[in-house]
Amino acid sequence: MNILVTNDDGIFAPGVEALTQVLQHFGNVYVVCPDQEKSAVGHANTLRTPLKLTPVDLFPGSKGVWSVNGTPADCVKLGVEVLLKEKPDILFSGINLGPNLGRDIYYSGTMAGAVEASLYHVPAVAVSLQAFKEKKVNYTRVKQLFYHVAEMILQHTIPQGIFLNINLPDLPKDLCKGVEVVPLDMTVSRYRYVGLNDPYGQVYYWLTDHLIQLTEFNRDSDYLKLKEGYITVTPVSVDHQFNNRRKIEQIRKWFKPLSFQTSSSVREESHHA
Repeated sequence: MNILVTNDDGIFAPGVEALTQVLQHFGNVYVVCPDQEKSAVGHANTLRTPLKLTPVDLFPGSKGVWSVNGTPADCVKLGVEVLLKEKPDILFSGINLGPNLGRDIYYSGTMAGAVEASLYHVPAVAVSLQAFKEKKVNYTRVKQLFYHVAEMILQHTIPQGIFLNINLPDLPKDLCKGVEVVPLDMTVSRYRYVGLNDPYGQVYYWLTDHLIQLTEFNRDSDYLKLKEGYITVTPVSVDHQFNNRRKIEQIRKWFKPLSFQTSSSVREESHHA
């Protein structure tokens, strides 16, 4: 099994090292990550800057490790189209420092790596950790939790048209309550702007994370279950054509009454005038 790995915290992040060490138990691991942190870049691709692939001497046991001066989506695209001789069997993106919940899927570079793989019909998994301070994370216990999740995923086939969004609680294995497969809670506004005055009275705005202060969540959602100590697994659809077919027909009806004159009818009217 050939496994492609990426992240958005950068090639030197401890989370990608932990992810790689676990996945080496299951197959051949290839790592392609940004050369620096690219959090919250979403699904951006680099258009006007040349991309450089740099081999990196990291993660012993891996089949190849590269850093890229680009985004997670760039990394996956290069991995699939340039670096690997054949399409990988699966992609894992992470382990991200900080959870990815609800609306985060639209902003997260970790999510973008999984989405990009899915566009190539490569099964994909995004993995994040409910922790924010790198120095306080015990990656030995993180790897223990993730090993069991990875083992279960790799024993099955991820349905086409989705990727899996996994969030791990920052807990030892014996305190973790189990695994919950849950929907995203899209009702929560986690990130909010805070205004600050500079010495000259000008107001600037910073986007701040209010996750710790949040208290109200949907009962069976990713936010609440992760907070309660569960590993959360959320299937996220990327098969827009299939899922929007009914809506396409619905909206198509809006425009049926709308018609425009053809160019020939316009010329005919001009001639008669």
